[in-house]
Amino acid sequence: MLNLKNICYNVLDIACSAGEFIRKEREGFKSESIEKKGLHDFVSYVDKGSEELIFSKLEPLIPEAGFLGEENTHTVEGKSYQWIVDPLDGTTNFIHGLFPYSVSIALMHKQEIVLGVIYEIGADEIFFSWKNAPAYCNHKIISVSKTEKLQDALISTGFPYSNFSRLKPFLNSMDFFMQNTHGLRRLGSAATDLAYLARGQFDGFYEYDLQAWDVAAGALIVKQAGGLIGDFSGGGKYIFGGEIVAANSNLFPEFLNMVNKTMCR
Repeated sequence: MLNLKNICYNVLDIACSAGEFIRKEREGFKSESIEKKGLHDFVSYVDKGSEELIFSKLEPLIPEAGFLGEENTHTVEGKSYQWIVDPLDGTTNFIHGLFPYSVSIALMHKQEIVLGVIYEIGADEIFFSWKNAPAYCNHKIISVSKTEKLQDALISTGFPYSNFSRLKPFLNSMDFFMQNTHGLRRLGSAATDLAYLARGQFDGFYEYDLQAWDVAAGALIVKQAGGLIGDFSGGGKYIFGGEIVAANSNLFPEFLNMVNKTMCR
């Protein structure tokens, strides 16, 4: 049986090492280094270098584990334990010199996320948790907000980059939340959105067209901070299903209902 606490504290160091690499590379970063993976989907040598660094340090921790990273530098799937890594979440922010952007590392065991670490580089804040543990930021326990009604809630979301197939219902959802809550925010880093939700700064978060590496670590941290997570129908397909809704337990039923009503009907 793995000691998840010990592994998590090792992962904290790895995430911070990747963050330091990213921070240093940003100082001399030039637009010529940007590659395009797809419409509005960018990558650079910094993303790839961060993933290489993370992989090299994670591999000895659990030698039998697989690896799923956004940049596909060392993808090995089908293992009982699987690392799920976003080496630079918020690449568009990064290339424009705009925070937040973060490193996100999760460990999955047989389809269950059991460890999550998010390092937000701009504020030098590291969020983490593991199965059956509290959620932490910089080693202090954090928890989701206690907001009970949507009218009192601050909601975060993300805009689609290339998949505009649900743009019309998404705009409908934005229209509702802008008019019926404290406001709607878009940071450009889903991992950071979830970390801030876990700390109670946001009350709810939803987005579609996300990948597992965007949400795996954050979903675990939100859960361990007392929040609830689902897909737009309230089911459990939010890691690999491309859609996620999250909120504190007081707000979740009302928030989920409105996300479902605006996005799914």
